[in-house]
Amino acid sequence: MSTVKVTDESFERDVLQAEKPVLVDFWAEWCGPCKQIAPALDQIAEELADHVTVAKVNIEDSPTTPSRYGVRGIPTMMLFRGGQMASMKVGAMPKQKILEWLSEAGVQAA
Repeated sequence: MSTVKVTDESFERDVLQAEKPVLVDFWAEWCGPCKQIAPALDQIAEELADHVTVAKVNIEDSPTTPSRYGVRGIPTMMLFRGGQMASMKVGAMPKQKILEWLSEAGVQAA
């Protein structure tokens, strides 16, 4: 499964009510570091599809959600579990670091 586009309107349903953990990437079209991590997030979405959903929120198209969660810089990645933000990372990082962060937060391939 590839990444899922989430909007202000769908955030409640797609993220907060999701059955499995959701990694939300807050990004914008003009953000270079956001584009750098996009391929890694696509790969993680495929590799860990049974364990986590990778969602992308464009902060320009959907400004309400990032402001509600205090997103100050992008890319910002937040892991939601059970309707709550469980962990957050700000800034671009290599795929391996994202996987390590997810693992520390309890999301990993079996």
